Amino acid sequence: MVTTPEIPSMTPSAYLTWEADQERRYEYFDGQVFAMVGGSLAHGRIGLNLCFLLKPQAQSRGCITFNSDCKVGLSEHGPFTYPDVSVSCDERDRTARQFIQFPCLIAEVLSPGTEAYDRGGKFALYRQIKTLQEYLLVGSEAKTVELFRRNPRDSWEYIPYAEGARIELGCLGMSLTMGQIYEGVVLEPSARGLT
Repeated sequence: MVTTPEIPSMTPSAYLTWEADQERRYEYFDGQVFAMVGGSLAHGRIGLNLCFLLKPQAQSRGCITFNSDCKVGLSEHGPFTYPDVSVSCDERDRTARQFIQFPCLIAEVLSPGTEAYDRGGKFALYRQIKTLQEYLLVGSEAKTVELFRRNPRDSWEYIPYAEGARIELGCLGMSLTMGQIYEGVVLEPSARGLT
């Protein structure tokens, strides 16, 4: 994400109208827009793998899987973000036209430039979504998978996974392996040594 100081502050409805005509994608927070930058090949492949892995199980439960081109809005007035992958089982998102609001699962593929934000500020925003049950963080420089799961007391549990473990996604009633998530992904040599 890159700040765009040359773009003036705008209302949520102005942002939605303006962004529809842009060649790039922009996230929106408190009147400001932030350009989304491209990721590495590993980042893109991991996101694609997650979409392909989640879609069949999501469909079997009447849910929809969205890729990184689909916005999530915390409300009709924003903020608006572009997660790498999101899944919604809520009927209200079936007829959404510009963004979804009721995901049960959001996955972010971590990049060096966005990792701190994905773990901190963005997760703080996502925790406000009452339908969100699980937040998955997947490394793009090393094989790391971490899951945050909302428990019945409405607090979040942290579950780190080691290589070889099965990643349990309760909201979809399924499990994944790191091998599936990282299939065909080539990590940089320095990152490979960390796996």
